[in-house]
Amino acid sequence: MAMLFLVLIIITCAVLAFFVLIQNPKGGGLAGSFGGYGNQMMGAKQSTDVVEKGTWVAASVLLALTLLSFILIPHSGNNLNEKLRSQKVNTPGMQAPAPQAPAPVQQAAPAPANQAAPAGGQTPPANPNK
Repeated sequence: MAMLFLVLIIITCAVLAFFVLIQNPKGGGLAGSFGGYGNQMMGAKQSTDVVEKGTWVAASVLLALTLLSFILIPHSGNNLNEKLRSQKVNTPGMQAPAPQAPAPVQQAAPAPANQAAPAGGQTPPANPNK
């Protein structure tokens, strides 16, 4: 169905381009060089109205086809970007580790100078400030 809409949109673009190119603007154009003399000989006085209406119809058909293709063509829920994103989230090795708070560092309070020696026969370190 998508290819059908694509082909119809391309054909409509070509028809619209054709109608735009053959229009006779105020300064002349392709309509003056191709269709101007033929219209005078054949007696079709309102060819510009037909070309203008054709342009509006082609533009309307192009708009309708574009909107219908957006509405009627099924869209898959998982496009390539979504698939890659879900693979990154679901792969255990690809997950970023959760931030962990550093363990609190406990500093030993300086022992008062008149404190007794700790048990175990160790002597307290000498205080360099004395």
